[in-house]
Amino acid sequence: MGISMRVGYVQTSPVLGDVARNVDSALALASGEEADLLVFPELFNTGYLFLNKKDLSKVAEPIPEGPTTKKLMRFAAEHSVSVIAGIAEKEGSKFYNSAVVINSDGDYLGTYRKLHLFSTEKLVFEPGNLGLQVFDLGKIRVGVMICFDWIFPEAARVLSLKGAHLIAHSANLVLPYAQTAMLARSIENRVFTITANRIGSEERNGMRLSFTGMSQITSPSMKILKRA
Repeated sequence: MGISMRVGYVQTSPVLGDVARNVDSALALASGEEADLLVFPELFNTGYLFLNKKDLSKVAEPIPEGPTTKKLMRFAAEHSVSVIAGIAEKEGSKFYNSAVVINSDGDYLGTYRKLHLFSTEKLVFEPGNLGLQVFDLGKIRVGVMICFDWIFPEAARVLSLKGAHLIAHSANLVLPYAQTAMLARSIENRVFTITANRIGSEERNGMRLSFTGMSQITSPSMKILKRA
């Protein structure tokens, strides 16, 4: 391609339900980075372990009208950086595990809704209905996946066939396999990947989840270019 870009991930540890704190702390971390593209984790603004839809409804937001997307748009414009970030989306009475895509001018480009829901996510979120999408960020075309999408090789292949040069992978990984699998997705499809995972743990109603961190950037030659 002959294109030079500075890309990165923002690895966060959100507090469940504290949207304002989570967004502000993530943007504070990101503000110290000089990059053309930054990828944030899945559900970076809300945390992960929702008990039911009523619980989720307290923090889910419309996109792009919601406060989190608006803050991301302002941040992108102020720092001249494209942003891809995982958000709990509300549309009418339905909820989606989504990622917003914003360019370096602060323009909202679109939303990807997670296709492959993991475990108890199925109790509160609807499966994505917008398909696998590739977004033009000027220098490159970026495909978007969210967390458990990684386990289905067809997802990365579709994004590659649609012209993605890079796959942005917002995640809340709890299993130890995805970081290695994303190396395979890179070489299989001749794409770079950015996995932005979270750290920390959440516990509710006897269920405890610990998140594996190790956010990373991989190359088409199956190399880890950067890992947290």
